[in-house]
Amino acid sequence: MSKLVIVESPAKAKTIKKYLGNGYEVVASMGHIRDLPKSKLGVDVEHGFEPVYTDIKGKEELIASLKKEAKKSDFVYLATDPDREGEAISWHLAQMLGLPMDETNRVTFNEITKTGVQNGMAHPRSIDIDLVNAQQTRRILDRIVGYKLSPFLWKKVRRGLSAGRVQSVAVALVVDREKQINGFKPEEYWSIDAKMTAPSSKKQFEASFVGINGKKTELHTKEETDKILKRLEDAEYKVADVKRSVRRKSPAPPFTTSTMQQEASKKLGFAAAKTMKTAQVLYEGVDIEGMGAVGLITYMRTDSLRISDEARAAAYKYIEGAYGKNYIPPSPKIYKSKSNAQDAHEAIRPSMPELTPERVKASLTSEQYKLYKLIWERFIASQMANAVLDTVSADIDANGCDFRATGFSVKFDGFTVLYEESKNEEEDKVLPDIKTGDILKLKNIEGKQHFTQPPARYTEATLIKALEENGIGRPSTYAPTISTIVNRFYVERDGKQLRPTGLGEVTTDLMRQHFKHIVDYKFTAAMENSLDKIEVGEKDWVETLEDFYGDFADTLSKAESAMDGKRVKVPDEETKEVCEVCGKPMVIKIGRFGKFLACSGFPDCTNTKRIVKDTGGVCPKCHKKVLQKKSKKGKKYFGCEDNPNCDFMTWDTPVSDKCPKCNDGTTLFKKGGKMFCLKEGCGYEVAVKKEK
Repeated sequence: MSKLVIVESPAKAKTIKKYLGNGYEVVASMGHIRDLPKSKLGVDVEHGFEPVYTDIKGKEELIASLKKEAKKSDFVYLATDPDREGEAISWHLAQMLGLPMDETNRVTFNEITKTGVQNGMAHPRSIDIDLVNAQQTRRILDRIVGYKLSPFLWKKVRRGLSAGRVQSVAVALVVDREKQINGFKPEEYWSIDAKMTAPSSKKQFEASFVGINGKKTELHTKEETDKILKRLEDAEYKVADVKRSVRRKSPAPPFTTSTMQQEASKKLGFAAAKTMKTAQVLYEGVDIEGMGAVGLITYMRTDSLRISDEARAAAYKYIEGAYGKNYIPPSPKIYKSKSNAQDAHEAIRPSMPELTPERVKASLTSEQYKLYKLIWERFIASQMANAVLDTVSADIDANGCDFRATGFSVKFDGFTVLYEESKNEEEDKVLPDIKTGDILKLKNIEGKQHFTQPPARYTEATLIKALEENGIGRPSTYAPTISTIVNRFYVERDGKQLRPTGLGEVTTDLMRQHFKHIVDYKFTAAMENSLDKIEVGEKDWVETLEDFYGDFADTLSKAESAMDGKRVKVPDEETKEVCEVCGKPMVIKIGRFGKFLACSGFPDCTNTKRIVKDTGGVCPKCHKKVLQKKSKKGKKYFGCEDNPNCDFMTWDTPVSDKCPKCNDGTTLFKKGGKMFCLKEGCGYEVAVKKEK
């Protein structure tokens, strides 16, 4: 018999074909083949929310090819990704190819390895219509919100805007955080830190003031602090009590989609979209030297912390061989998933733990290697024994003033020999051998002024964490949501931080005024919960849409009536630049293609120009300024300010160092670990000095 297996991507098809061998043809659908039409709503809101699907434009040849392959095959397996989207793609394929909906032709692979593929093929099932309905409901909800709300925003704010059920809440989170920062009133407080030595050691250690006569005391002013310092003049510092204990530190659990995105952002500087794109390749299969195509990780869209017994056994085998038996925990570590976690898949882990990062490094790109190493180390560490710390806390009395010194040393490094979660962890802070009754020698004491700090702006990592904690969206939605709100200029990146634009602020305020449910955290989380219930057959998808649409349509009608004839102005961002045409200040505006400079005298003066950033670099061709620019696709590059008269441009980054060989002020450029001169005929090159 000839059997056809349809997957989503060519890379996955290539890897699976290797494991299935003769008798099987494996082809790719290239993602979705049908969707709601772009030109109209495509949902019959009057008759049971029936969706009208059309073939995706540009996929005509692919669809014809899939039909041809299916027709000449004796049996068709639908092997799309093991989640809602994958189930929906299989459902669309079955309809398009005329396959019976009750046929046991649906197979899923948690990992693209020989065992994973054989296991999936051995357990076919019929298409899960509840999973399909959950995906359909999400798609219809998002279409209704986007299709109905976007025109309202076009009329009241600016053309080209869009609204989204999850994206609008994500913007609201960023806007609310900015309001908290702007409204924050810092409060003064003081600390007193003393440096001293013990009789047993000349090495200084630090103790901090905590109170008076056993009562915790906070210092709010310089006067209060000076009063304590006065009391401490000529005081004797005596150790009143020493407590020693042992603390056990547990490893972090293996990755879920959310924690992988957060950690990749913190440790690798990866955007969420980059993390997911790289993880997709690692899951679908990479050509490994000596092995061929191999799926290196399990499915990367999951919020489960469960792992298989086989994976745990493989981890133990590696741990014992690399570190010894004492690094294996006395009992298996079982991590509890969140109450609303979808437990269909394991946590993200290496599909073959014996494939260490170093073993596959030569076959991976730099990004693939970094992410695989992060996933592999996190998983192996999650199965290792706890770290054990010896801790000591010393209470010190000085004329009735209480000081405390704390320290710890590592008794057994456990999992930390391999991996620690990104936190500002202190290194070993070892106190000298001090005993109760010891008289300590004061070396220095000072009061320090502090002010409470506002909450930090969101980064991609902390925004993903906030979305997850509030139950907004699902693992698969975090990366596209952040990409959308940045690409549509509701939010902008400031280094690693995310800050709202004026457009994001006025749009959120308008939505709060007229569509409070759409930007309400709890309402959005409740809707996610409804989708989860549809997925397991506990809720009807049509009833869910009816409940939402009735209130939504009424709210939209009231908003259009209240805003009749009104428009909301997006505030302009002031600059110090002066219009060279009329002399008025230039302001920053946001258009369809991003920010640009415009004269504040509009409409009398229509002068506009691109925003460019002076890098401080000197053009190696004409010695004019080198500016940072953006290509049409938004990619950063560097070019001469005198373009088009001077055609110098490069993707390499200018640095502050000048070329010592040219000795004429020509800027050096950097790429990877090298700095070099780009002046024709120079050829100067030097390695970048590593920071200590």
